[in-house]
Amino acid sequence: MAEATDDLSTPLGQDTVRSKRRFRLPFTGLQALAVVLGLFLATFAGFAVFNDNPLGGEPMGRIVLRQSAPGAEKSAAHSAPVADEPKSAAKQAAPSDQKTITVIDGSSGKRQDFVVGPDSAEKAGMDAAPVPMAGVDQRLLEKSRYGMIPVVADGLKPFTVYAAEADRAKAAKMPVVSIVVGGLGVGAAKTTDAIMKLPPAVTLAFTPYGSDPTKLAERARAQRHEILLQIPMEPFDYPDNDPGPQTLLTSLAAEQNLDRLHWHLSRIQGYAGIANFMGARLVVSDNVMQPIIKEAARRGLGYLDDGSAPRSVAPALAASQAMPFAKADLAIDAVPTALEIDRALNKLESLARERGLAIGIASALPVSIDRIAAWSRALESRGILLVPLTTAMLKSKSG
Repeated sequence: MAEATDDLSTPLGQDTVRSKRRFRLPFTGLQALAVVLGLFLATFAGFAVFNDNPLGGEPMGRIVLRQSAPGAEKSAAHSAPVADEPKSAAKQAAPSDQKTITVIDGSSGKRQDFVVGPDSAEKAGMDAAPVPMAGVDQRLLEKSRYGMIPVVADGLKPFTVYAAEADRAKAAKMPVVSIVVGGLGVGAAKTTDAIMKLPPAVTLAFTPYGSDPTKLAERARAQRHEILLQIPMEPFDYPDNDPGPQTLLTSLAAEQNLDRLHWHLSRIQGYAGIANFMGARLVVSDNVMQPIIKEAARRGLGYLDDGSAPRSVAPALAASQAMPFAKADLAIDAVPTALEIDRALNKLESLARERGLAIGIASALPVSIDRIAAWSRALESRGILLVPLTTAMLKSKSG
């Protein structure tokens, strides 16, 4: 009541003053808080606007990688940085088990080496160095960065040593036909069918790919087949139509194509020559093909042109190197039906009678293998001899 009395006795206007004093402190505290928050927001906005960081405001993390010791760098060049968690020695591949894989960029030619352990090499598949083949003359092998490749030694050439046996005296007197079945090495089933069902006089051409081309090539040679190595070359619609890794390209320098050629040559051994695999764009380029043909001739190999490019420069280049050479007259299974394959084989017979020599190529399709095997059984009774490609090359050269 006293307080009420005081209020009634207070002069007019003094209540307002006391009221302002009562609430001034809380109101001033809210203002200070607002000012602090405003300054904080202004500072943050200024940092985001003026700081030159494209990830400003985004969560960020930092990873610290330790450099390996200098000695470890020499033993594992280009390997991943050492992780923070130590690895046991048992999990690390022994230096003797490690392999170096070289990858060459097709556009720039830049080389990059990778050191991989045995498990990585197995996953790499075809990138791993092939196992040396049995029954191969070791004198005719030369070590390259990718593995063993053919070489001339002691006056011997791979073309001569690995040519299949044939009655060349009879071949010189009779019309002959040679057939090359290609695309082997990828697909063990079709390769085995070609090896076992086709007569030994049929030459088999292996691609450089596949999980175990060495084993299949050994089996082919054990069945007395002569073998070739197909070299992937650039077609007109590359890269939409891609022959495979390490394809020889018109855009590469000679050194780069030769490096790729050596990669292919190391995949298997025991072949008498090489053949183009695709390559309609590359085989018509004289300046690109010249070093390739020269290198193959220097290593004692023959060359088969599949005949798909009418303007191929391979015939003239091979002649300039005195290199055994042949050009296919037709693709037997261009239309892969039994009827059309039989017609193509009959056409080969006609060409052989007219010119003394005819060469056909085919792929390892089941229908192709069956029709060629059936056709060849009575061929000699019709006055024509089926011969390996090397025999046809020598007959062509002597003729």
